[in-house]
Amino acid sequence: MALDGEDDRGAPSPDGEDDQFVPSQRPQSLMFSFLGIHALGHGAAVYSGSVIDVFARLGVSEEAVRSTLARMVKRNLLTRHRRGRKVYFALTPHAVAVLEDGRRRVWETGAVNRDWDGTWTLVGFSLPDSRRSTRHDLRSRLIWGGFGPLQSGLWIAPGAKDVTGVLAPLEPGDQVTVLTAGARKPTEAADLVRKAFDIEQIARGYHAFLARWDVSRPLPAAPDDLARQLLLHTDWLQLVRRDPHLPAEHLPRDWPAIRAEQVFQALARAYEPSAAALAATVLDVLPV
Repeated sequence: MALDGEDDRGAPSPDGEDDQFVPSQRPQSLMFSFLGIHALGHGAAVYSGSVIDVFARLGVSEEAVRSTLARMVKRNLLTRHRRGRKVYFALTPHAVAVLEDGRRRVWETGAVNRDWDGTWTLVGFSLPDSRRSTRHDLRSRLIWGGFGPLQSGLWIAPGAKDVTGVLAPLEPGDQVTVLTAGARKPTEAADLVRKAFDIEQIARGYHAFLARWDVSRPLPAAPDDLARQLLLHTDWLQLVRRDPHLPAEHLPRDWPAIRAEQVFQALARAYEPSAAALAATVLDVLPV
């Protein structure tokens, strides 16, 4: 499943000190970060009122939080648990799988692919207009899986990819073909990277991240480190979601992802103790 949420970014001032604190992402993207940090692996459901309190720190309205939680229930990402007049939300197995995938992308995959063996995974598909929604979902899932469009109906990703989990929920049947292959003359791997992936756009994302976070005082107008933690993780997850993890040998030597990853990891570790302490005082949880 692709993590939804388009950028809704406020432009920072040159020194990173925003004149006004503005959430960097839409509520659903922030919710994935919140659940990945404060719900995944905790074996508990979280009271909706306390989630609203946390998101108020980010400038997100109560209505937007409730709407996001309701949508995630409909998408089999959350389940409701009632205790008296309170409603708690817990992760479904589907949500756990999605969030674990995000955690691996953030902490284990790394910003640069230095172990590429020259193999490409190819996914070809031809879905009729009657399955337009499936086609859209497939493209979103392929992007999350590190694929780029080489030509109409043909997507590629570096390395041997297991796309079973990407395809299974969509039930594409025999309308999708998956192969592994290597480039052969006159095709060069560098040409495939250039055709299927927008390197400049990916780099701009990392530069924007650095402009926002690689400063002496990131987001000084944010109320506390819990807010900064959620915004940092959301910004970073959106970056790695769009990064196909291309072979290092076909990227510029000054590839900004390297510095951006260092900044993310340093800040994430710096914010964690105080953010965890704040969350413990704000969140009302129910063992499930």
